[in-house]
Amino acid sequence: MATTIINPAPTNPAPSNDSSNSNGMGFLLGAIVLVVFAVLFFVYALPYIRGLSGSGGVQVNVPVPKNINVKVQQSK
Repeated sequence: MATTIINPAPTNPAPSNDSSNSNGMGFLLGAIVLVVFAVLFFVYALPYIRGLSGSGGVQVNVPVPKNINVKVQQSK
């Protein structure tokens, strides 16, 4: 007795190589929008965030001597 296997037809059509449907235009537009947002972030957001950190950042006052003795006395 022979066994017959019947495969049903696929419900989704096979992908085609038709380039009129999608040719990467969405990826290109997404990349351009991402670059524009990155530039706007660096131009406007970072200086604003830096300005919120306080009065110009931390200032460290270190006393510096007026003169420094650079003569080295070596014992023989």
